[in-house]
Amino acid sequence: MSKLTVAFLLFPEVTQLDLTGPAQVLSRLGNARIELVAKTRDPVPTDAGFCLLPTATFSEVDSAEILCVPGGVGTLNVIEDEETLVWVRAVAADAAWVTSVCTGSLVLAAAGLLNGYRATSHWASRDQLKLFGAIPVPERVVFDRNRVTGGGVTAGIDFALELTARIRGDQHAKLVQLGLEYDPAPPFDCGTLKKADRATVNRFEEIAGQDLAQRAERVKAVAHAMQRHAD
Repeated sequence: MSKLTVAFLLFPEVTQLDLTGPAQVLSRLGNARIELVAKTRDPVPTDAGFCLLPTATFSEVDSAEILCVPGGVGTLNVIEDEETLVWVRAVAADAAWVTSVCTGSLVLAAAGLLNGYRATSHWASRDQLKLFGAIPVPERVVFDRNRVTGGGVTAGIDFALELTARIRGDQHAKLVQLGLEYDPAPPFDCGTLKKADRATVNRFEEIAGQDLAQRAERVKAVAHAMQRHAD
C-alpha cells in the first residue's frame, strides 16, 4: 500500500470541521500521514473559538500526495496573502489530488488552480468561483480530473469518503464509513437552499447578509486584481 502525505492548509479563523472532518476520514486511508501546515507552529485560532496546533510549517512541507484547503471566514485573508498562495501553488504542482472543502475552493481559485475546472463551494459563495474562471456546480462533491471540491462544511466528510474510494477502492471506503458510524440522520431536513423553508432562509440572510455582501466584495476585488495583473 503506497504511503500518502495529506497536507491540510491551516490558517486563522478556519472552520475546524472543514478540516477535522476529512482529516479523520483520510487518516484511515492506511499508511497515510496527516500534516496540518501553517506559516508557523504557533496555535491557530479556529472560528469555533479554540485553537489547532500545526504539525509543520510551509518550509517543512513542500510536497504532498493530497493537498486539502478547508474554508472559513479566514479564507478572505488567505486569498489576499501571496505567501500562502505561493505555498498552495507549489504543493499543488506535484500533488496527485488538489482538494478543498467549503470556501477553501476560493483559495484554490485565487491561486489560479481552478481555471476551467468544475468546482463547488458553500452555497452562499459558490457563484464567486466564476470570478476566477472556475465553473460552479451545485453539487455536494465535485471531481474534475485531479481537482476535488466539497460543498459547505459537513460535505468534507462525503468528499473524503469519495476520495478514499478513488484511492483505496470502494471496500476500503465502506470500512472507513462503518468504523466512523457515518450514517447521517439530521433532525431537520433543511441543509440546503432547496430544502430549507423560506422563513429559515430569510432569517439566515437577515443575520448573515451584511457579512456575506462584504465577503463578496473582497473576493471580487481579489479577482479583479488578478485579472489586471494577468493583463
